[in-house]
Amino acid sequence: MKSIHFGAGNIGRGFIGKLLADAGIKVTFADVDEKVINLLNTLNTYNVKVVGAECKTEVVSGVNAINSTSEELVALISETDLITTAVGPNVLVIIANKIAQGLAVRFDAKNEQFLNIIACENMIRGTTFLKTEVYKHLDEKYHEQAERLVGFVDSAVDRIVPPSESDDPLEVTVESFSEWIVDEQQFRGEIPVIEGMQKTDNLMAFIERKLFTLNTGHIMTAYLGALAGHETVKDAIDDDAICSQVKQAMQESGEVLINRYGFERDAHNAYIEKIIGRFANPYLHDEIDRVGRQPIRKLGENDRLVKPLLGTIEYATANDMLLKGIAAAFKYKNSDDPQAIELQSSLEEIGFIATLSKYTGLPADGNEAIKIEQLYLAMA
Repeated sequence: MKSIHFGAGNIGRGFIGKLLADAGIKVTFADVDEKVINLLNTLNTYNVKVVGAECKTEVVSGVNAINSTSEELVALISETDLITTAVGPNVLVIIANKIAQGLAVRFDAKNEQFLNIIACENMIRGTTFLKTEVYKHLDEKYHEQAERLVGFVDSAVDRIVPPSESDDPLEVTVESFSEWIVDEQQFRGEIPVIEGMQKTDNLMAFIERKLFTLNTGHIMTAYLGALAGHETVKDAIDDDAICSQVKQAMQESGEVLINRYGFERDAHNAYIEKIIGRFANPYLHDEIDRVGRQPIRKLGENDRLVKPLLGTIEYATANDMLLKGIAAAFKYKNSDDPQAIELQSSLEEIGFIATLSKYTGLPADGNEAIKIEQLYLAMA
């Protein structure tokens, strides 16, 4: 089986690309970083340092790379069996046109083989979003073939991949925990057997479990940690006061999951404890600014803070700490992050309540907005 993986960064190499290669699938990374592309094509291998209770280095081999803007990629898409991505939600829009071009060539060549596409991104139904973008560029005459032969498979992914501290530009550090869950109902043809890829017919439960627990807890740790002057996630979660608040926020979001999907409370509380343990991994040097960047996206109504908050409103459950997390997001400053700069500029120009409503969608005159403003004003 042949695959193309868009994104040869740390997550691409350390997570999905590694799982594909470990399963014996030929992996071609598609990226724009010429240095990484050249190294992968020269060495065809790289190291992944897996850190947890035990630390070990695993070798990924038999891989190559191609520039994702090249015409050669179109021909490759027309012949491949699987396409995966780890590029970030904003880049899906960019690569959609290239995928559409490849599909057109594929169909013109009468290729009747099944192709499955899986966007492995931190977003809800990311592959469905990618499909919509691909279809914008794909001539309508190909849509019937695409529906019949191409599976756009949504997934949920979970693995912490911090920046590597190695001098080797290809080496990646990852935590030992990983979770890749796919919607088995969306595949076309036979579902590939890939160790580490879990199939489900109830993907949304797992998407929201990850979003409301890992992502909510991670961003709470980052923004509360930034307020306290911490530089890494581990430093922040080792702060007892922050750890207690992060845990409370995850329990608040967990009540939404328990109400919505019937998760068993004790099992979910154990999952929360596992997540906190991952944040405290001494081998992961995960900087606050890496986790906290792009606060505008993370304050969106379908993202890790506001979406669980809306759930607490729906089910009339506690949300004090989620409100505090949202307030803390507006205190986040990072001169190297355009979104953080934009958010602070908006606060200066139109004030807190208007900015809150603009970026979160929360009603400016609602009880939640009033409480968040009070929490924001009380923060140092």
